[in-house]
Amino acid sequence: MTLAHFLDGLRCADCSALNVLRLDPVRSLVECTECGSSALVVPEIGKEVR
Repeated sequence: MTLAHFLDGLRCADCSALNVLRLDPVRSLVECTECGSSALVVPEIGKEVR
């Protein structure tokens, strides 16, 4: 199990490549290793994660 195992099975919204997303927890980004697209990850404050 990897740190970002919840990204397994997801596709990039821009290039539709499967299983190419990686999490950069320091910069709070999810990046596609194929096309370089990135998205900011903003956790919802006050919600308990189980």
